[in-house]
Amino acid sequence: MNKVVSHSLFTDFDINLFKSGKHFRLYEKLGSHPMELNGIKGTYFAVWAPAARAVSVIGDFNYWLEGEHKLSVRWDASGIWEGFIPGVEHGALYKYKIHSHNHGAVTEKADPFARFCEHPPKTASVVWEGEYEWKDRDWMGYRKEKNGLDRPYSVYEVHLGSWKRNNENSFLTYRELAKDLVSYVKEMGFTHVEFMPVMEFPFDPSWGYQLTGYFAPTSRFGTPEDFKYLVDCLHQNDIGVILDWVPSHFPEDSHGLGFFDGSHLYEHPDRRKGYHPDWKSLIFNYGRNEVRAFLISNALFWLEQYHVDGLRVDAVASMLYLDYSREDGEWEPNMYGNNENLEAISFLKELNETVYKNFSDVQTIAEESTSFSMVTRPVSIGGLGFGMKWMMGWMHDTLEYFKKEPVYRRHHQNDLTFSMTYAFTENFMLPFSHDEVVYGKQSLLYRMPGDEWQRFANLRLLLGYMYTHPGTNLLFMGAEFGQSSEWNFQQSLDWHLLQYDFHSGVQKMVKDLNRIYQTYPALYEKQFSPEGFHWIDYGDAENSVLSYIRKGHDPKNDLIVVCNFTPVPRENYRIGVPKTKGLKEIFNSDSKEYGGSGTGNKALRVSKKESHGYMQSITLTLPPLGVLILQ
Repeated sequence: MNKVVSHSLFTDFDINLFKSGKHFRLYEKLGSHPMELNGIKGTYFAVWAPAARAVSVIGDFNYWLEGEHKLSVRWDASGIWEGFIPGVEHGALYKYKIHSHNHGAVTEKADPFARFCEHPPKTASVVWEGEYEWKDRDWMGYRKEKNGLDRPYSVYEVHLGSWKRNNENSFLTYRELAKDLVSYVKEMGFTHVEFMPVMEFPFDPSWGYQLTGYFAPTSRFGTPEDFKYLVDCLHQNDIGVILDWVPSHFPEDSHGLGFFDGSHLYEHPDRRKGYHPDWKSLIFNYGRNEVRAFLISNALFWLEQYHVDGLRVDAVASMLYLDYSREDGEWEPNMYGNNENLEAISFLKELNETVYKNFSDVQTIAEESTSFSMVTRPVSIGGLGFGMKWMMGWMHDTLEYFKKEPVYRRHHQNDLTFSMTYAFTENFMLPFSHDEVVYGKQSLLYRMPGDEWQRFANLRLLLGYMYTHPGTNLLFMGAEFGQSSEWNFQQSLDWHLLQYDFHSGVQKMVKDLNRIYQTYPALYEKQFSPEGFHWIDYGDAENSVLSYIRKGHDPKNDLIVVCNFTPVPRENYRIGVPKTKGLKEIFNSDSKEYGGSGTGNKALRVSKKESHGYMQSITLTLPPLGVLILQ
């Protein structure tokens, strides 16, 4: 006997929006919703399964037997099955058992809209209605200023499972992280944290990039309310929260979105568009209205329900191109005969328009590695509408340069200077992300050449150069203290290294760089504008020296940056300067407190000797493998 009461949360307007792909708060309707109906407590269930001929809710409340609680299909061709089940309350485990019209296929699926999931490897959804009282009103009131493109944006990228572990090598909980991680990030001076995916995922080695529970924070570290508490604590300490978000692909796990109702519901039916050969995963059907509504609803869900301040959209390049990672014959051109995925491009534009319309005080950030144009330009003028884009070319060229022995660097100065030919074509974020410290690439420290002293000097130089280059910054956890081994997702960072002066010196320097970045407007006010940067000399390849000016709105705040990319100290090194007033050294990566040699400059007097097109100049002592910031 079917013990399901006929009930619906959907209006005709909801259904019309859903069918047209314009319902962007589907999480309020689809999924499981504890409620009271006619004085009886229970749960309303709704699931989209248009190819189904029967859908049952199975769970711990009916011994996982189908047929006890059959949902009813709506009469409006929406493909939504729904109903109210009395007695099913908060904490109940459940799945959907679906019999398909398609060749009699039978599937058993977790709820795509579940707010909580069982701890992997278990795969059931959990009926969840937790209460949380936010205490971040102040942050939410002024975060527009903190998130602005003309504000400091220094991001600490974190994998929650391996930032730090307890003595038994098991995970810290969200609430433990709210104590340890929040105090650390605040002490280090980062403005934002970026979490690698926190949405539920079945397989730890995927690092969270193969999602099965798009609306559920992973149960590995606690409950949804525990994760809200972590976000809340970060906000109360003036730290923004960015989530990695994966609309590009999803795994084929039997309980996930793939072949959901016995048909290609969420994934594109053509394997040339619907299967990702690199990641052995399925690709969303961006041309299907209901799928677009699912994804955009998911983006808004995290921004609304979890007060998230930004979304870093993963693998955008794989979405933009039909031939991404495919050989000839494995892809089909679009209607214009080229390789752009028009449906995905349209989706990304609508995503960004919708996000910024509803949350004008957040940022969307594209992980996009190609030369696709106008990624961070408004949709109204033909752009994709992102707030920022990872500057993958800069990252690659810079690391290629730094791995070279200094004696050869004079032949490769253009590896560094080339970035300035395109630095202002997009709003770029400079990333040294998790991808750069895995799969045999080594840690940042051990990608540097030379003996131990030179490795650390090179690392300090690399980070100082990043912070003074136009754009915002992202640093993967561990780089801030010179983690020596590659990142291993199965264990904690090597915090014991901080007992050694070289490592604690790098950490102290990053802390100071964050302070300087936020204190001096020249480093952030025009970080995306060519008006904010001016070369003094990019041509001294023989000495491997670069010198440039960073500018803000007020010329009085201009900063001069000089980088020496060799271990040879250079005395009496002359550069032209735009002002006749004296200069002072406000940062030196070779400072003894950072583990350097202490080579530097005290009083800097401007002389009326022409140089580099200026009527006056100064002479400097350039530290070995060092960067100077002068005010």
